[in-house]
Amino acid sequence: MLYHLFDYLKEFNIPGAGLMQYLSFRAIFASVTSLLFAVFIGKRIIRWLQKKQIGEEIRDLGLEGQMQKKGTPTMGGIIIILAILIAALLFCDLTNIYTILLIVSTIWFGFLGFADDFIKVFRHNKEGMSEKGKLIGQIIMGLVIGITVCFNEHIVVREELRSGEESSGVVVSTGTAIAGTADNTARLEYPAAADRKGQDVVKSTKTTIPFVKNHEFDYKWLSPFKGKWGWYCKWGIYVLMIVLVITACSNGTNLTDGMDGLATGTSAIVGVVLGIFAWLSGNIINADYLNIMYIPGTGEIAVFMAAFVGALVGFLWYNAFPAQVFMGDTGSLAIGGIIGVCAILIRKELLLPILCGVFFVESLSVIIQRVYFKYTKRRYGTGRRVFKMTPLHHHFQKEGIPAAITSPAKALPEAKIVVRFWIIGIILAVLTIALLKIR
Repeated sequence: MLYHLFDYLKEFNIPGAGLMQYLSFRAIFASVTSLLFAVFIGKRIIRWLQKKQIGEEIRDLGLEGQMQKKGTPTMGGIIIILAILIAALLFCDLTNIYTILLIVSTIWFGFLGFADDFIKVFRHNKEGMSEKGKLIGQIIMGLVIGITVCFNEHIVVREELRSGEESSGVVVSTGTAIAGTADNTARLEYPAAADRKGQDVVKSTKTTIPFVKNHEFDYKWLSPFKGKWGWYCKWGIYVLMIVLVITACSNGTNLTDGMDGLATGTSAIVGVVLGIFAWLSGNIINADYLNIMYIPGTGEIAVFMAAFVGALVGFLWYNAFPAQVFMGDTGSLAIGGIIGVCAILIRKELLLPILCGVFFVESLSVIIQRVYFKYTKRRYGTGRRVFKMTPLHHHFQKEGIPAAITSPAKALPEAKIVVRFWIIGIILAVLTIALLKIR
């Protein structure tokens, strides 16, 4: 709102009105605003949660310090979501399609998590919403994002067209956009032409992949068809990938949220990197220098992610060990959804296994544990475990019991586990950024 207000005031030559045109200025103020909201207004929300006795119900799993958390206010994700939305509404360009998608995703996943927490807290059903119900909600949002990416005329990339090479997507210039050269079935209107010689604005299924020349991978390479059917098939594959990434990120963050400050701190680190990528991808000079994909309009994602990081850091004020409030599924599902949607929009989803390595390993540990337990139960009659407990962070928190991996035998303090996971997250974040220059 402030962005549009200052844009209007520019016409009256009011000093300072042009500051809102700078992404860096808006990103700084968005992060500070969301942080301050989370710290100061969050305190009142926590008191309200305590007054309403919206506390966490704890099952005794034999973990150190676990039962001390009983009654701690949950559903604190409301603080994160409100902080993000207020900062985004104030400082983001609300006409930008990327901003719109991120705001809608935040509300959708926040509502999905709120419904899950509501069932747990008010209906006293520890299982909450069924896994099938949550999965359907995540898939619906994934399909909405995927279809929008496919058909919205403002979600494009700029490709350099080499001599004798045809575009892999929908060429969009001043006037008519034509879907590929194999079939001329789709025509779109786009207001801006390519502003550099040898480049075109295109609807493309290309994304970023590490360790290869030009850092690009095109989903059309997975299509078994050519021509018109190939064009439909590649977009179908891309939509399925979008659904998979968003669902995996949302669930991965949800599984990681099991210790004070673990999911909050790790997600903030991921948010910083995605914000940097968004800013670089939305700047044609930086994109050229780093030889990465230039995606017009993604600079607004950097402003949104600044608000995202600020909200998480502000929430960490109360969520750090010992936590005064838990984010609950209201926060964890929303955070994971935002990360997944952001990665898709800036075409960095294939970097997530590295950048979100903590979430990835946490999810993988659960899958390995379940599969191995079921396999050994069928074969030996008694289920056996690889880890002492999953998700993985609980493996380090539990005293040594019979399992394939028993180290460490003694339980580690929760605060030490969380900080070590943060350090691993920082290492993975630095490695992900370094991949921009590794061919």
